[in-house]
Amino acid sequence: MACLVGIDYGTKRTGLACTDPNQLIASGLKNLPTSEVIPFLKAYCDQEKVAGFVVGKPLQKDGTPAPVETQISAFVTSLERHFPDCEINRYDERFTSKMALQAMIDGGLKKKQRADKGMVDQVSATLILQSFLNYKMNTL
Repeated sequence: MACLVGIDYGTKRTGLACTDPNQLIASGLKNLPTSEVIPFLKAYCDQEKVAGFVVGKPLQKDGTPAPVETQISAFVTSLERHFPDCEINRYDERFTSKMALQAMIDGGLKKKQRADKGMVDQVSATLILQSFLNYKMNTL
């Protein structure tokens, strides 16, 4: 089997996570400037077997798309163009930033460490990916 890569897209920074080859557990991979995501993923896919991507789908409380969805859609189109053999899934990312901050608090990270927005993005990507894996397991 091959791994999945989770993506918490942001206009400035993007958090990335990946699964194990059996697609059971998600873990943080990297956070980086959004402009560097596609080149990073190309290099990563050259080293690892990647079956697909799970890109966060930001919805507002009422279920309507968040304003950033336009940029995310363009990013997904770019992913499809650069990685035509990979499956791309979208998954609801509501509240993942709040859950990421809480997970960091629960994990004992100091306030200064929790202020690192890149770390929050990476943890959010991990939560999106793990939630997708759990959903997939429960629907099989």
